[in-house]
Amino acid sequence: MGGYGASNTISGVFPGDEYYRDAVVMELKNGFDGGKWREAGDMWGEEERMRFGKIIVVEDENQGCPSIFMLDGNEILRYDMSLNRWLYESRVPRKAPHNSSLGFVALDGELYVMTHSSVVDMTETRRRTRQHKRKGTLFIQIYNLKKKTWRSLVTKLPFSYPIDINNAILSSICLNWKV
Repeated sequence: MGGYGASNTISGVFPGDEYYRDAVVMELKNGFDGGKWREAGDMWGEEERMRFGKIIVVEDENQGCPSIFMLDGNEILRYDMSLNRWLYESRVPRKAPHNSSLGFVALDGELYVMTHSSVVDMTETRRRTRQHKRKGTLFIQIYNLKKKTWRSLVTKLPFSYPIDINNAILSSICLNWKV
């Protein structure tokens, strides 16, 4: 689906990357028994700006066609394969600080937008000022696809060093206790 491809230079000096605006789709038949690739064409209309967000795929509970979402800034877009267009789905309620790293993952039919914020505590001692880093916090905003509603939670990170959540993975854990 789109993205940057060939790289070249303009007049042998200025870098110029070629951006692909089109998509290629594999049509699945008979319960995922393979299919044929077809060109879907240009994903962006002439009046639309191209977007470069993070993309995730959400599996359908009923083994139907998966949904594809993009987080572009604070907007979530849904890819409509029949129209070959990205359509507005929702806006993240609380805007992340500029240039902050964001994690974007899907779990159990919900979209998770995660931002890391670290807290620095300035503690003065008799001789000098020291910085004591406390454990950071993780702010998670969760979008329910069926209800089209948002909820959020804040949790402390289990470690005190900064993390880069641009590439995030999330999994559910189920504990079975036997007494």
